[in-house]
Amino acid sequence: MPATIKTSAEIEKMRVAGRLAADVLQMIGEYVKKGVTTNELDQICHDYIVNVQKCIPAPLNYGSPPFPKSICTSVNHVICHGIPADKQLKDGDSVNIDVTVIKDGYHGDTSKMFVVGKPSILAERLIRVTQECLYKGIKMVKPGVRLGDIGHVIQQYAESHNYTIVREYCGHGIGANFHEEPQVVHYGKPNTGETLEEGMCFTIEPMVNAGKRYSKVLPDKWTVVTKDRSLSAQWEHTLLVTANGVEILTLRDDEEIDRIINH
Repeated sequence: MPATIKTSAEIEKMRVAGRLAADVLQMIGEYVKKGVTTNELDQICHDYIVNVQKCIPAPLNYGSPPFPKSICTSVNHVICHGIPADKQLKDGDSVNIDVTVIKDGYHGDTSKMFVVGKPSILAERLIRVTQECLYKGIKMVKPGVRLGDIGHVIQQYAESHNYTIVREYCGHGIGANFHEEPQVVHYGKPNTGETLEEGMCFTIEPMVNAGKRYSKVLPDKWTVVTKDRSLSAQWEHTLLVTANGVEILTLRDDEEIDRIINH
């Protein structure tokens, strides 16, 4: 299955969905504090997505077994797909909140790292470097670049800080479907992989571990954790390949990277 090239009408819908997904992450920030449960964060996001934005939370009942919540909350050594629960967040916890909304049949997918109180030096550095990995990948995107080039840049940067890249999970094409071709891995060799074309939409979402890269899935069939229980971090954006660069469809107001990057 080749990647789908989006029409101008589809791109407009992707822009709307992307902006709405970003808005959820901007809204939830003030609620991420000591004593709150990830279940409570899920409920706040669900109500906002459904009642305020008039959108559908894509994770809810997605997959097999059906994912039971509207957002993913991955705390500390959870790499991704953490299921919101009744455990309270405590000082120093780092949590990735991953949001995907569906508006008019199109998906916007994005995630952000939050910290409760003051982060440890290790957590602060891991979170920062992981976001820099995402930005380095985004800045590579333009027609003619190959996915291996992007994965290579992300891998090299993470490993230069003695971190490791999770390999079992990756970014993905996105549009009318939550997960489309191509698969966007965050490691690789230059001059390999699919060649980017104008009109492609996909996510880059590096998962970076402070320890070894190995992961395992918990018995709930969703929650992915680091095997050595080391900290993990992740950031994600939905992107559009433009004629001469990239547009970040899920950019938030708190970011300093440009929405549109031309080469």
